[in-house]
Amino acid sequence: MGNKTLPIPNWQGRDWFYPQYYPLSKTVGEWLLEEDSMTSRCERYCHEVTVQPQFEGYISAESLSRESSELPTDRRYWIREILLFGDNIPWLWARTVVPEQTLSGPELNLMTLGTTPLGRYLFNQAELERDYIQVSSLDGLWGRRSRLRLSGKPLLLTEIFLPSAPLY
Repeated sequence: MGNKTLPIPNWQGRDWFYPQYYPLSKTVGEWLLEEDSMTSRCERYCHEVTVQPQFEGYISAESLSRESSELPTDRRYWIREILLFGDNIPWLWARTVVPEQTLSGPELNLMTLGTTPLGRYLFNQAELERDYIQVSSLDGLWGRRSRLRLSGKPLLLTEIFLPSAPLY
């Protein structure tokens, strides 16, 4: 696959809406409102899903931007930004924000996923809940944002569908 450098979609300038207040076509709605793993959904449209980490590391609370309103206040947050590819074609840019207090016990595994898709890890956990899904459209790209809880501990997942994604 090689190291692909692609422009990061505009995720910071987005306004997020609850889907009941935002008109979605049937096809777009089926993708954005997927309750199960987006990784599994993507796997139905290709032979191989791969992940390329773009950034992993801690950032300070001051660096969070508007995401801070969706998570408990903490000293710092673990960030993981990735590109997800379907058969070597970039389909999805994703950002996971994990408060440091979430990273205890088995949840420490979130820091060592590497090229493992987040969905493959999360949806194999017994104690996974989704608080909500929000949707957004900006620059012709659809996105969704979810607050998930592992064993009651929150994390925020933002996914932006790139132009070559099967959603389009």
